[in-house]
Amino acid sequence: MIRLGVNIDHVATLRNARGGTEPDPLAAAFAAIEGGADGITMHLREDRRHIRDDDLARVRASIALPLNMEMAATAEMVEIACRTKPHACCIVPERREEVTTEGGLDAAGQQAALAPMVARLREAGIRVSLFIDPDPAQLRAAASLGVPVIELHTGTYANGAAGELARLEQAARLAAELGLELHAGHGLTLGNVGPVAQLPGLRELNIGHSIVADAILVGLPEAVRRMRAAMDAASAGEGSSVA
Repeated sequence: MIRLGVNIDHVATLRNARGGTEPDPLAAAFAAIEGGADGITMHLREDRRHIRDDDLARVRASIALPLNMEMAATAEMVEIACRTKPHACCIVPERREEVTTEGGLDAAGQQAALAPMVARLREAGIRVSLFIDPDPAQLRAAASLGVPVIELHTGTYANGAAGELARLEQAARLAAELGLELHAGHGLTLGNVGPVAQLPGLRELNIGHSIVADAILVGLPEAVRRMRAAMDAASAGEGSSVA
């Protein structure tokens, strides 16, 4: 069974729109777990536009399931991660002017800067992954850095780019050859998750925005159940539609 990590960032986006305390990301984490999430993902951005330090600390202290902290490759974030000690950290590219993450990390071009950060996180007992495009050079750079996991950026696929699913499939096969555990995420919905869930060797999907959007209409536990069902049906070769 493919694991589902539910990203709760946009619960915090909604809270921050009015500057109050509701909806609470911690309550959202519990609701996602009720719906069948295998873990919780939170991106602590440098500008704190959604998740805040206190959100991260409270969820880490309160849930029994794995917490995956998405983070930029900065000294500040490495220190926060080593202090918080989530189960995993996924290093992602980050630009303050972007609305959401626009592509994968350039691991191949930043190996010298990334190496000490990866080493520090691993020494703290944190599983490290890199969020990268399905590019062979990026996968090989990840393997050279000694990370055990990569997360393939599926945003280009989700936007309908021709040939992108084939690139993801080729990257999945290369990940297996390199001994990298394969995760994927970004822009995935009930309507497009099926082919990604069928990638060879896929172990985990991290999905946030579409689940939170669906939750407005059906509630967060049910939104998670629907995504879980779509993933499971696709990986079992039954298609990805959900009644």
